[in-house]
Amino acid sequence: MERFSRSALLALLTSLLVAACGGGGNDSNTAAANGSASNAAASTPASTVATPEANAPLATGNTATDGLNWFNFRRQQAGVQTVVRTAMADSAAQGHSDYQKINNVITHEQTVGKTGFTGRTAGDRLEAAGYKFVSGYAYGEVISSTFDTSGVNAAEDLIAAIYHRFVILDPVFRQAGAGAATVPGGMTYFTTNFIADRLDTGLGTGKIVAYPFNSQSRVPRSVFSNNEVPDPVPDRNEVGYPVSVHADITSSIGVQEFTIRPRGGSALATRLLTHANDTQTPTSAVAIIPINVLAPATVYDVQFIGSVDGISVTRSWSFTTQ
Repeated sequence: MERFSRSALLALLTSLLVAACGGGGNDSNTAAANGSASNAAASTPASTVATPEANAPLATGNTATDGLNWFNFRRQQAGVQTVVRTAMADSAAQGHSDYQKINNVITHEQTVGKTGFTGRTAGDRLEAAGYKFVSGYAYGEVISSTFDTSGVNAAEDLIAAIYHRFVILDPVFRQAGAGAATVPGGMTYFTTNFIADRLDTGLGTGKIVAYPFNSQSRVPRSVFSNNEVPDPVPDRNEVGYPVSVHADITSSIGVQEFTIRPRGGSALATRLLTHANDTQTPTSAVAIIPINVLAPATVYDVQFIGSVDGISVTRSWSFTTQ
């Protein structure tokens, strides 16, 4: 059942900036080597709420800390280097959460003159916090608004939303900051900024990571597609949990075959997301979304055959649903 007390809107902005290129956009996603940007929004189903796992970080009760720790937990499990929390990124994220709380709005763009203004775009806010972007850098922002103050649940919800996952699991990010602001008796605004001040620190040429990761258990069975804007599956609401492959933000992934099937069964009907057929998907990631809800307590086998920057890549793995 879909949760009505929702992670109301979730949104992302990821912007790749190289050499002397300017700031990122918030409505498009281009394949050009000198820039890409995307914008999305979503709300969250109850099925994505995180469950206790072995070696999971202990909850502190601080929304921002718990959310960022959970992102790092999932990055590590997927085979992506964890990000280091920095005071400057924290400042930018906290300022934006405060702005949204004060103005009762969820948005990536602040309006000059409004109370709590700290910078129009995520890049402006990061620079105001002390970052000096010169060349070869990237940043990304994910935000949520929910009646639930759990940072773990907010983070897991954002990972479930495929356009947001593309930012959270990008391998080049090495720094991050988080902030949260709660209206008494109302919404909690959670913001995370991811930063890379160089672009050669990711997985490397021809390498990928996948999510859900190999042997992951208790994977949610579904997401509510209508809760993400733009809607990744426009003609349906409840669909199967997305499966994705990620390379470095500077890379380009090609797909020859990408399938998911219950062990011993036939391949499922899916919607394939690539940059070629979906402008919200970056060139460095691809995903399949099962058209129907996944079965409970079932092992699913996934196969990906494709390329990363022209280098052939084949990967097979499995996970088990809740």
